[in-house]
Amino acid sequence: MGSAPATSLIIATYNWAEALHCSLLSVLKQKTLPLEVIIADDGSDHRTRDLIARMQQIFPVPVIHVWHEDRGFRKSEILNRAVRQTSGTYIVQVDGDVVLHASFIQDHIAAAECGAFVRGTRARLNPARTEELLKSSEAEMRKTNFRFYSRGVDNRLNAVRLPVFRSLGQRREMKSRSVRGSNLAYWKDDFLRVNGYNNELSGWGHEDEELAARFINNNIIKKIVKLSAVQYHLHHDELPRSNEPFHREAVQQTLLTKVKKCLNGYENLL
Repeated sequence: MGSAPATSLIIATYNWAEALHCSLLSVLKQKTLPLEVIIADDGSDHRTRDLIARMQQIFPVPVIHVWHEDRGFRKSEILNRAVRQTSGTYIVQVDGDVVLHASFIQDHIAAAECGAFVRGTRARLNPARTEELLKSSEAEMRKTNFRFYSRGVDNRLNAVRLPVFRSLGQRREMKSRSVRGSNLAYWKDDFLRVNGYNNELSGWGHEDEELAARFINNNIIKKIVKLSAVQYHLHHDELPRSNEPFHREAVQQTLLTKVKKCLNGYENLL
């Protein structure tokens, strides 16, 4: 696709500084660093702020902390605010509870394609391995490299990285289902075209699928990527899902009515 796009990495987080620490250390080990790292912080306390301040001192690229007051789960809004701070033309988006393979950014850049957004997958670390990692020293964390065969890895097939067979692990479709914001990439111009995330979706669930539905309504293809862009999700208890049915219905309405741009999104931030 020509020269590599200027790529910004957004990491969404909320009050789990220990996990964010692991995630940021995995960013430091990237073979290809992003242009910048934007932390989309949905109202975390001083522990996250202190961690980011410390990491800013050792990162070779800018680490920008975007925060708003904690008024409940407002991930859509804080992601919109984070995108506003990006200077790249291409955005890779993850959650702050994932550890990235050292080739993660490199793989996403290789998968970038005009007229498409990318949905990756994730392997999982089981509870015992997650606890062990979080209790490790920073020096031990820096030396830890997960592979599909590593102890404590679940969903192992999602941890297989075979770049020589990358094309076999890719497919394109025009469906919004099965999209995870923890492994997502899109062109900033496409994000702006659909007015970003829907700020009306507060609480857990489906905000990424609703965004994907509007991408698809604009004829932006979903590109599913496997055998590359590998990440490992740390175990945690499930979040409350009281708004999940409303969000699921919002996705269906977006698809049925072919809405191309949400009414309350990126452009509507105060």
